[in-house]
Amino acid sequence: MTGTLNKVMLIGHLGDDVKMHYFDGGGSIGRFPLATNESYVNKSTGEKVTNTEWHNIVVRNKAAEICEKYLSKGDKIYIEGRIKTRKWTGDDGNDRYSTEVNVNEFTFLSTKKGGDQGGDSSPNSTPENKETPPPENDDLPF
Repeated sequence: MTGTLNKVMLIGHLGDDVKMHYFDGGGSIGRFPLATNESYVNKSTGEKVTNTEWHNIVVRNKAAEICEKYLSKGDKIYIEGRIKTRKWTGDDGNDRYSTEVNVNEFTFLSTKKGGDQGGDSSPNSTPENKETPPPENDDLPF
């Protein structure tokens, strides 16, 4: 195979609210931790074991503003993106590394802000969809 692929798909819960940073040129970036869980039963002891993996999530510009507006700690989200490792020099002069998931698509699976449930948004959707809140729950039984 001659090509390569850098694609991540995660479903998890926010470990904290979205932290925003705004730039002079009008751009913005949002960051939040995302927890994914793996559960299994230990065959030798019969005990249920749950392992949590934490991921550093990065969302940019309008998508970041949407996430900040509708997401809060504990909400469930589906994301697609790419893994990126950043390198910098710490105060002690040593090299530091941080691995992040740069999001290019997302879907809200549950939100608490504004009483909304469900709903979705994507950075590739039309601007009208980005600025409107996810639809309200209806009376359908499914």
